[in-house]
Order: sequence, then structure tokens, then C-alpha cells
Amino acid sequence: MPSFSHDGIDFAFLDEGEGEPVVLIHGFASTKEINWVGPGWVSTLVRAGRRVVALDNRGHGASGKVYEAALYDPAIMAGDARALMDHLGLSRADVMGYSMGGRIGACLALEAPERVRSLVLGGIGIHLVEGAGLPSTVAEALLAPSLSDVTDPVGRTFRAFAEQTGSDRKALAACIYGSRRTLTREEVARIAVPTLIGVGTRDPIAGAAAPLAALIPGARAFDIEGRDHMLAVGDKSFKEAVLAFLNERP
Repeated sequence: MPSFSHDGIDFAFLDEGEGEPVVLIHGFASTKEINWVGPGWVSTLVRAGRRVVALDNRGHGASGKVYEAALYDPAIMAGDARALMDHLGLSRADVMGYSMGGRIGACLALEAPERVRSLVLGGIGIHLVEGAGLPSTVAEALLAPSLSDVTDPVGRTFRAFAEQTGSDRKALAACIYGSRRTLTREEVARIAVPTLIGVGTRDPIAGAAAPLAALIPGARAFDIEGRDHMLAVGDKSFKEAVLAFLNERP
């Protein structure tokens, strides 16, 4: 597995296919394989003639772990994605993030708009502005002595998932606390790249897509019918909408 070093951390990444590059940024407690390979995004994009680049975020997967909450600010993690682009010599790319990865992608579009050709925000809607991400009870669940000690249903889901994937629960708890930052309405109004927002209609975690699209100039919303936060990512109609959106730019 290829890797690169940035900010004192080793990052694992994948780089497949040829053509216009797409940088994929996964969500909380996930990995490049769980978020993008398993649901078929990498194969779909490669078949569409795209070069697909995806990293394991800091604290996740095969990348290095840090345990200070402040080191998981989405703007800092956007710097990790930009460092990967620098490592690969990519001056510009389409960027797609899911859930927490969407927060990171939005920060990248704000911090370095010249590097972002277009932006896809999946699994994150108006809660990018009006909500601080997953509740702190998820961090408490991750640090609990055992799964049986967790009563909060959302926390229990993420604790079980973290155990299933063998994740570093202490690093993930720090990530919960550090990534709980919203963008202001003024900030999202400054996102100046073509933007598509896709959210499942049964996803209370993300918040609706349309209200966020109304704040970003020229953005459009796509409702992923009948899907919750976990199932929306691999939805066929979402893939079709993203491919059509990407193909609008020659």
C-alpha cells in the first residue's frame, strides 16, 4: 500500500485508474476501503475513465494515529488531502467527501479553491452549518469499558463498527471532539466551485441537502431516496448523479 508523510504522520492512500483525477475523502470511523472500495465507487469511477485517489484520514485505517482533539480540525485534515495532491503532483482535482469527509472537502474548497475543480458533498447537508457532526455521546461510547456498557443507540452503532473494523477507539474519540466544527453561512456562501450535495431522505445525521444547496452559489441538491446515512453512500442513483455532475466539466 503506498504512503506519504505529512505533518509528522504517515498516510496510506490508493491511486488507481487514469484520466481526470478525483480525490475521495472518507467519513468518520471509516477507511478508503470501507467508504469507497467496498461500495463500488473506485471501480465505478475507474470504469468511467477517471483516476481515483483516496487516503485514510489521520486516526483512521492504516494511517498514523494522533490523540489530541485539536489535531482533527476539518481544516487541518483538508491540509492532509492537499498534501496528498502535492505528493502526487496533482494541481487540481474533483473532490468528493462523505459525512465528515464532506466537512473536510468543504474546508479544502474554501482554503484552496484553485485546487478543487468541483465538489461533491455526500452524507452532509445543512448540518454542515447548523450541526456539529456526531454527538459527543459517540466519543463516550468509544471510550466505554465495553460495548455492553453503551446504552446510547448511535454510540452503540459506532462502537460496534469500530470494534468490527479493529479501529483505534482512542484516536476516533479524539476525532469526534476535534472535528465538531461547523462552517458559518458566510463561509459556505464563499464556496465558489461547482457543488453537488447528496443526502439520503432517511438520514437525520446529515441534515437535508436542499437548505445547504441554497446557501452555496450555484449548488444543487440530490435526494437519495429511501436511504439512511449508512446506505446512501453506495446507492446506484447517487453514483449516476455524481457521474453526470462530473461529466459536465470537459
